Amino acid sequence: MRKLTIGKFRGLQQTATKRGAISVLALDHRNNLRAALAPSDPKSVTDADMYKFKNEVVGSIAKASSAVLLDPEYGLANCISSGSLPGHVGLIATLDQTGYAGNVHARLSQVLPDWGVAKASRMGANAVKLLVYYHPDASTAGEIEKFVAKVAEECRKEDITFYLETLSYSLSSSTNKLLPDERKRVVIETAKRLTPLGADVLKAEFPMDISSEVNEVSWGKACAELSLASCIPWVLLSASVGFEIFLRQTTIACQEGATGVAVGRGVWQEAATMTGEARENYLQSKALERMERVT
Repeated sequence: MRKLTIGKFRGLQQTATKRGAISVLALDHRNNLRAALAPSDPKSVTDADMYKFKNEVVGSIAKASSAVLLDPEYGLANCISSGSLPGHVGLIATLDQTGYAGNVHARLSQVLPDWGVAKASRMGANAVKLLVYYHPDASTAGEIEKFVAKVAEECRKEDITFYLETLSYSLSSSTNKLLPDERKRVVIETAKRLTPLGADVLKAEFPMDISSEVNEVSWGKACAELSLASCIPWVLLSASVGFEIFLRQTTIACQEGATGVAVGRGVWQEAATMTGEARENYLQSKALERMERVT
């Protein structure tokens, strides 16, 4: 276990609860959020709509989380300057550009133009988050590993905590979805290969395909394998599953070594298609209750 510098240790403190658990409200969505706000016509969603929704969600739910994950395009300055983000809640800044470069079987992640670790640190972020699409057998695997190591070095220079989010994908020409056994292998192998490269927290997918495996004993064994594979603390991402399922996944993952969660749409997704008082009431009741339960 490598030693943490004071800056990184402080960043972990500021993005965790008093008990040391991590419970992140994720709201760095961009294209996905446009689609959630207007499923039939995402292009009709204005920047003002994006700012407004993020302010409403953060203002209603952030107080129940240990930290909020926001993007620099619609979330960071907006939620800080408006006062919707409480001063005592940790702030994690997204580095990555939405989507990916390259082709569907050889994906590459990118940092947003004119943005980076140093700027996020100057803005007051307690940590940064980088998302990478990764498959250990992809032709771009080595390039992604170098990219992660490069960002990790920048985080070391700025002495800021580094959250690494990994998303798996299929290399098959016949299906976009990983087969159940391959999903487990890829998620665990990803942790083995990428966590030694300098990140401080891994934001990982649930290692089992729960649509094909309903045995929760198997869920627990897979999460235990992931805990052994990762040389840094890991938190579970919600990946758009229903809330009650995610809560069960969270329980099992944390019993088997996870340090917490990062949850987005599983908490607030229904509010996206609401407006006015209905949205406000939902966020301040059901969505807030969900975040409190997760935390």
